[in-house]
Amino acid sequence: MPPVTTPPRLVLVLSENWTLVSPRDLGALVQIAVDAEEAGIDTVMLSEHVVMGPSSGADGIMGNPRDYAAPGNQDPATPWPDSVVLASAIAAVTSRIRIALAAVITPLRHPLLLAKQLGTLDLLSEGRLVVQPTVSWHEDEYRALGVPFHQRGAILDEQLVAMHLAWQQSPASFTGRHFSFEDVYVEPKAHRPEGPRMWFGGMSLHEPLLRRIVRYGHGFHPFGSPTPEELERLRLAMDEAGRDIADLEMIGGIRGRFADSTSTADVVEAFASVPAQLQAGYTSICFKPSMYTDDPAEVGALCRQLVAMAGEAAR
Repeated sequence: MPPVTTPPRLVLVLSENWTLVSPRDLGALVQIAVDAEEAGIDTVMLSEHVVMGPSSGADGIMGNPRDYAAPGNQDPATPWPDSVVLASAIAAVTSRIRIALAAVITPLRHPLLLAKQLGTLDLLSEGRLVVQPTVSWHEDEYRALGVPFHQRGAILDEQLVAMHLAWQQSPASFTGRHFSFEDVYVEPKAHRPEGPRMWFGGMSLHEPLLRRIVRYGHGFHPFGSPTPEELERLRLAMDEAGRDIADLEMIGGIRGRFADSTSTADVVEAFASVPAQLQAGYTSICFKPSMYTDDPAEVGALCRQLVAMAGEAAR
């Protein structure tokens, strides 16, 4: 593999920063996005849950609240602001930084409503929106919203077709098992005719996920590290579709190591994993600032430090 000469894109995880700013102070999250843009960060990332139920912490609450939220490790009272609303506020006060909704639990919405929201946000941000549609994991959430949990993959596949039709055509019509509409106009359209850029990811590279990446994906954002065999499957599937895997944004990340339940982690130690990720083909690296500082005033300096380290890693 040739040496890496281009610094990775840095993706600031803006959700889950409960130890850094008050969950009631959404303006502080918007300010972090502004600080990140000024420091040279490429992307801010938001995730979501609509509601949480009792089983959200069934595997045990995370030992250090600065760690990543994962399936089964979350207090049901965990605050998840609406990502589309928060992203709109960020889009209004920034001009360069991308805004990644990673992930949007797509089956919980009607595809026409979601197409309108995402298209409007993409237009507002002048094409800076990235969307990661997902089926997620929390059955309580589906039950509360009256959506069949075990059909969520099939629902998502229909939604992807329906949303792309709504972005590309006026009028648009679609007939499926879960959704049908005829001669509808979803206006205004998104910034690009094909709609927002899309990432896809999951716990493993299963067949439906592979199909979604090949058909709609601009990026692969796995939860964890895919095996070399999975990456080879992805390369072959892209080749068969006439696409080059080199054009697919590959999203990795760093994770802090915590000495105890109250301490922050060392960002230099965490960043030591990045050169190997770059050599493996990853082009973007996620980080969550609250892993490394409890002071929001230090986020700008942390971002500048990471930008410098990313540049050094590519030399």
